[in-house]
Amino acid sequence: MLWLLGLAIAFSGLCIWLELGCMIPRSGGEKVYLEAMYKRPKLLATTVFAIYSIVLGFTASACIVFASYVVKAAGYTATEWEKRGIAIAVITVICIVHTIAPNAAVRFMNLLVFIKIIVLVFVAIAGWAVLGGAVSKERIPDPRASFRNSFAGTTGSGYEWSIALFKVLDSYVGWSNAAYVMNEIKNPVRTLKIAGPLGLGTCGVLYMLANVAYFAAASPEEVAASKTTVAALFMRKVFGRPGEVAISVLIAISAFANVMTVTFATARVNQELAKEGVVPFPKFWASSWPRGAPGAGLLLHWIPSFIIIVAIPFGDAYNFILDVESYPSSWIYFFVVLGFFWLRYSQPKAVRPFRCWLPVAVFYLAAQVFQMVAPFLRPPGGKGDTSLPYWLSSVVGIAILGFAVGYWFVWRIVMPSFGRFKWVPEHDRLSDGTAVVVYHKDKRL
Repeated sequence: MLWLLGLAIAFSGLCIWLELGCMIPRSGGEKVYLEAMYKRPKLLATTVFAIYSIVLGFTASACIVFASYVVKAAGYTATEWEKRGIAIAVITVICIVHTIAPNAAVRFMNLLVFIKIIVLVFVAIAGWAVLGGAVSKERIPDPRASFRNSFAGTTGSGYEWSIALFKVLDSYVGWSNAAYVMNEIKNPVRTLKIAGPLGLGTCGVLYMLANVAYFAAASPEEVAASKTTVAALFMRKVFGRPGEVAISVLIAISAFANVMTVTFATARVNQELAKEGVVPFPKFWASSWPRGAPGAGLLLHWIPSFIIIVAIPFGDAYNFILDVESYPSSWIYFFVVLGFFWLRYSQPKAVRPFRCWLPVAVFYLAAQVFQMVAPFLRPPGGKGDTSLPYWLSSVVGIAILGFAVGYWFVWRIVMPSFGRFKWVPEHDRLSDGTAVVVYHKDKRL
């Protein structure tokens, strides 16, 4: 049910992003849309999104997943710092490859995505074979057991539904990635209208078929008691130990692909933010040196990822950081949808190659409100998914957005007032052809 609900929410979000992306076909995603929606106070939307994107745009979790499954496949018991070392190597190599060989990196990403799809198709087919009785009773006595009383033990806690939905939506999160790299897509409007629904629909169907396969091989109790991923449990029960090793390798490949794609998109968002002059040293961070790729933007992505990998201990603290990373996105999406309605009202005659249905947008808005409020609802027993207070990750997420507003206020209001100057934008062009805005102090008041 949650996977179907998550797919519906993702499709409703995609519908809104399709209208905005076709209406404003420029790289940057939410950064571009928020700027078009909230022009006043000047640069507030850009600054808040910049800090949100840079501070919380790390890919540390996928790097750790890669490291964990590489050593698992090798049958080696690694220390925490050995896993950290592998994770650091992964994010470093990926950033270097994206910098010096951007075209080859894109082709390799496409290959990895193809492998992920093949794996999901294989799991789905294997699951139907399990349901058909193709696996011995010794391994899987009753493949249909999980589907009897499927909703038994379901919780009514809004908090637990919210946390589960965050994790489901995290699997669908790539639906907005194309909006970050519109400048690099041929015929972006046509491509977005076709590839967006096709890609998300394919993933959604395969995810749900994979879930059917997993619960055909293992009961919910077995999944909960297992100390490994449900995919590894599935392969062990269906194919034995060799299957578990194989899926560990494939999960590592999937995590590597995730790091590559997120890094690719995030670096370009970082570059677009630097071009607006809202981060210190904008000329450096906006640079496309040396191969036309956003090398400095990749470095800006590497830094927080490295810090999280090195500084945060595994366990509750690490899970807490992941929860902090997820929560502010609901606020960003909430304001994008509000702005979507404002653009419909204020610019009714604007050219829109694609129009989202308003009831779909209302549904997505309601979903974001639920995601914003539900983490503060007391869960059963007052305990969340970590040993820390259940509400703390959401409060920290809000604090980061509050810090971003404070940063803007000091930069745009306090400093000019006390220094008796005003910020004057100067449009410059770097040696690689990149256009960038640099703010200078004008004291002629």
